[in-house]
Amino acid sequence: MSKSLLIFLLALPQISLAARCRCLYGDLCWPNESEFAQLSGQVSQPLLLPVPPARPCYISANSSQCAEVIVGWNDGNWRANQTGAMQSPNFETFAFNNGTIDACYINTALDVPCRQGSVSVIGVDARSVGDIQAAVKFAAKHNLRLAVKNTGHDYLGRSDGRGSFLIWTHNMKNITVNALFTPAGAPASESYNHAITLEAGVQWHEAYTAANASGRVLVGGVSAGGSVGAAGGWLLGGGHSALSPSFGLGVDNVLEISLVTSNGSFLVANAHQHPDLFWALRGGGGGTFGVVTSVTYRTRPSFPVIAAFLAASINASSPNTALSQAFTELVRITPQLTDEGWGGYTIFSPSNGSLFFTSLYIVPAASPASAGQANATMNAYFAYVQELAANSTQSGNPADAVALQAAFTTPFPTWYDWYATLFTTGEQVGNNVEIGSWLLPRDVVESDYEHVAETLLTIPGITWYPVAGGAVSNVSSSATGLNPAWRKAAAHVVGGVSWAEGATIDEINALRDRLKNNTAKLRGLAPQSGAYFNEASLYEPNPAQSFFNSHYKKLRAIKAVYDPIDLFIVAEGVGSEDWDKNLTCRK
Repeated sequence: MSKSLLIFLLALPQISLAARCRCLYGDLCWPNESEFAQLSGQVSQPLLLPVPPARPCYISANSSQCAEVIVGWNDGNWRANQTGAMQSPNFETFAFNNGTIDACYINTALDVPCRQGSVSVIGVDARSVGDIQAAVKFAAKHNLRLAVKNTGHDYLGRSDGRGSFLIWTHNMKNITVNALFTPAGAPASESYNHAITLEAGVQWHEAYTAANASGRVLVGGVSAGGSVGAAGGWLLGGGHSALSPSFGLGVDNVLEISLVTSNGSFLVANAHQHPDLFWALRGGGGGTFGVVTSVTYRTRPSFPVIAAFLAASINASSPNTALSQAFTELVRITPQLTDEGWGGYTIFSPSNGSLFFTSLYIVPAASPASAGQANATMNAYFAYVQELAANSTQSGNPADAVALQAAFTTPFPTWYDWYATLFTTGEQVGNNVEIGSWLLPRDVVESDYEHVAETLLTIPGITWYPVAGGAVSNVSSSATGLNPAWRKAAAHVVGGVSWAEGATIDEINALRDRLKNNTAKLRGLAPQSGAYFNEASLYEPNPAQSFFNSHYKKLRAIKAVYDPIDLFIVAEGVGSEDWDKNLTCRK
């Protein structure tokens, strides 16, 4: 055997390891200062050095910077503006195999050192396609663990990673309302009036304001402050909305998506150019096929809406008979509600020994006839709940009583008026939370609504989102890469767990076991259905089946074409089954 051949054979394990694992901060393969300086010269902004958002409070607890952190901790827009923040801070932490947690808590009294956790260590503040291309090429060249983030709204922790290199798209804020939009490669006859193009960093509050200024409405998500990104993971995972029963999901309303793929190419995907990629991007998940630079949505002329509000409570931590009956009836009529265009959110909220039952629904009121029918259905339900509440006090037992704070419908001149009244402010992030979910099919709800309701009511804090059905079910399951379970669903159901800062890994794992058990209950109601990729469990037994179902094989094949080096790998995403739990090394 020759000396050169012997040297080659001895090097094989090292060659295999280098190809098998991503390069992380602290590894010998990590780019040096000169290489980062070269990258810096190729992009428009100084390189980012993200830090956990609570870091200023460890430098000086009495500083103005720390005061800003404390005020903004639960504000989604404040967190979106921090390069190192996720909306759920548990995803900023990292747990070692020995149970030690690397974190930077806002509660400095815990006397735990502020560590980097899973926050990316360096990155590019992207302002243009060119910036993203330079960053992607750099990550690919050096085999880096790559994270892509706009706002950090992510229940699977896909927007950061320990020792990773970050592409931050948050400052790509251009918005264009096109008087007439023709997708690239399409004939002139295929044009859309007032389509809106959003760059990757645009958030829903910005998109809605721009659309409203032109007298238009977008199908999009709602959250306190409108802080969710409008042109990234929300869309790529499917994108549900209170308007979905009337107009479909986000993937049903997007006309064109521009992105940078793993070889640095800039592509425009639509029904005429790269249609396979366009199919995959509509439901195949964020952070998987490339870095989106912009999306273009269809819009609709502004319209009035009817809003429905329900608020009830009991002095108990679990539902009593009357409250259970109120929810069971809601489950029963959900298919009818979504057929009429109603969409929205029902939430059970345990708090200090009481249980709150709230619903917030809307329906477009485009014509008096449609508005009258929708109003009649909802008002009949409210009358039923009012009767339950009135009768619940007759036993004289306080545990039986339901206090009804609100049960009414009211018109709003426009959808934007409804949104601006309810969602432009508020706090709902900054807490440690993990969730599990399932899409419940219409046939299961219609045939066995009592069992469905009974099962859900055993799960504390369960939510019932009728954001499917109606127009969502009218789209062929093969039209997009979205989980086909969406097209048969009546509702998206979500449960979760949360914990305080400083909880031990054993305490957190006990809560995760509870979450797994509760999610298994949901799954047991309709085992052949699936889950919404953007709001789901990290512990699905078969993620490919749960999130993508029969589309998985095709999605995997398309990913191999546009990302042959697997640069874009995220938790539970297409191709992730080939990687370890930290997405660092191939199995």
